[in-house]
Amino acid sequence: GRPLWLPSLAAVLQAGFDHVVVVTGAVPLDLPVEVIERHNPHWGRGQAGSVQLAVAAARELGAQALTIGLADQPFVGSAAWAAVRDADPACRLVVAVYHGRVGPNPVRLRADMWPLLPDNGDGGARDLLRDHPQWVCRVDCVGSGDDIDTVEDLARWKNR
Repeated sequence: GRPLWLPSLAAVLQAGFDHVVVVTGAVPLDLPVEVIERHNPHWGRGQAGSVQLAVAAARELGAQALTIGLADQPFVGSAAWAAVRDADPACRLVVAVYHGRVGPNPVRLRADMWPLLPDNGDGGARDLLRDHPQWVCRVDCVGSGDDIDTVEDLARWKNR
């Protein structure tokens, strides 16, 4: 009875970020709070376009780092968001780790990493994490990076 993205947004807001940017795609959202909203009209081409919109918003805000996550990961709690955001500023890429397994979200990228992000396709920071392990700092987090992509995933989620 609740939108899937609502717990994800609530966790981000509870983490106390200075600014929250929500990039929408296929479905316009009726957001219950004031956040910076960007719409990706090319959402069907993959996640990279949405990441680029978030990067553009971060640049406009003068941010030195950007913490990114997905709306379909309702088990990422506010403590995980905060832990990734607050990791050592010297870390170029920060990724959440749940029970010894890389999340993969949220992920924090310092501004010097933004030009290396893809601008098309379904990639985000995944390729950077894979191709440059020397830049990655892992942060142990509570929760889970599991996402809800299918009706079967949703059925498992309802039973938690």
